[in-house]
Amino acid sequence: MAAGCLPSDRAEATLVGRAWLPSQPGRPGGPSVVVLREDGVYDVSAAWPTLSALLEEQSPAAAVQTAAGHRVASVDELLTASIGRSGDAAHLLAPCDLQVIKAAGVTFAASLLERVIEEQAKGNPATAAAVRSQVLDILGGSLAEVKPGSARAAQLKSLLVQQGLWSQYLEVGIGPDAEIFTKAPVLSAVGWGAEVGIHPESLWNNPEPEVVLAVDSGGRVKGATLGNDVNLRDFEGRSALLLGKAKDNNASCAIGPLLRLFDASFSIDDVRRCVVTLEVSGTDGFELRGESTMSQISRDPLDLVRQAHGAHHQYPDGFMLFLGTMFAPVQDRGEPGSGFTHKVGDIVRIGSAKLGTLVNTVQHCDRIAPWTFGLRALFDSLAQRGLLRGQ
Repeated sequence: MAAGCLPSDRAEATLVGRAWLPSQPGRPGGPSVVVLREDGVYDVSAAWPTLSALLEEQSPAAAVQTAAGHRVASVDELLTASIGRSGDAAHLLAPCDLQVIKAAGVTFAASLLERVIEEQAKGNPATAAAVRSQVLDILGGSLAEVKPGSARAAQLKSLLVQQGLWSQYLEVGIGPDAEIFTKAPVLSAVGWGAEVGIHPESLWNNPEPEVVLAVDSGGRVKGATLGNDVNLRDFEGRSALLLGKAKDNNASCAIGPLLRLFDASFSIDDVRRCVVTLEVSGTDGFELRGESTMSQISRDPLDLVRQAHGAHHQYPDGFMLFLGTMFAPVQDRGEPGSGFTHKVGDIVRIGSAKLGTLVNTVQHCDRIAPWTFGLRALFDSLAQRGLLRGQ
């Protein structure tokens, strides 16, 4: 699992993240900000106790490249230790800490259509194929050329209302206002190599491979990484008011493997050109592959940031923003027309050339170790290690 998980141009990339570092004589263990260098992984938490603090630097990439630190492991050692971790062993964490975890929904035409289908099917995967055919016929097969908020979008809305097909998903997909929601609580995201959770009562669910932006308190994008916005299609399809139950469960948000900071080798234009791949490998021999091309996003990433942050809403510690996905898996896993859903033991790989590969294994939420390390625990840990300002 560890092989090939870093960006293809790793030598040029400024890669930072968070790792749980084990206790040492006279020094308690805890989550630490780390940077990848040519000869290994370095702890720089003495300079920046949190990743949120690092991102407040005017140029985080320049700052971290010259920062002092101590080597904790080779990259391969840390990646390998992050699989099947136990106890106080070193392992990667999600590359965010105090940031709020936000997400933009239905930002691609393909995923928009699948959301409409979920709603029309009332969350029942058995009827989704017939509904999909009907919806595509009425819509003419695609919404890819419709610009959200445009006159053409308004005309299409009028037509769909007449057809009795208008949907809350179409409203945020082609209307002027994007869907921006809170995906997960602060500190709840899991990282590379961890188990990701699906609700044990869900019978129709899927991974959502996405690019995730790291945004500072002023609304400035400082870097990007990958994420899995694990989604319960049956819960959300029954009612959009169940979005919280469909999206926010134990270990249902994965981010990683590392955060790539903007520098001379990587910018927002590279994000706009990203191709995100998805691979699911099941213990039953099932294989699924697909990709999401960021050039087909219906709203520009910076527009989504502006809709999330501004005079109407501030984030003093910054935020992580999932940009949405165009890939909603429909490949039958069982009987024809049954569609795709996860099974326990699935290995999910989400990759992009300049961001690396996020790898996780699927498990039921109630079988994964509960989330217990919250904000009080973080600040207690920072205090014990003398990392709080003024100590």
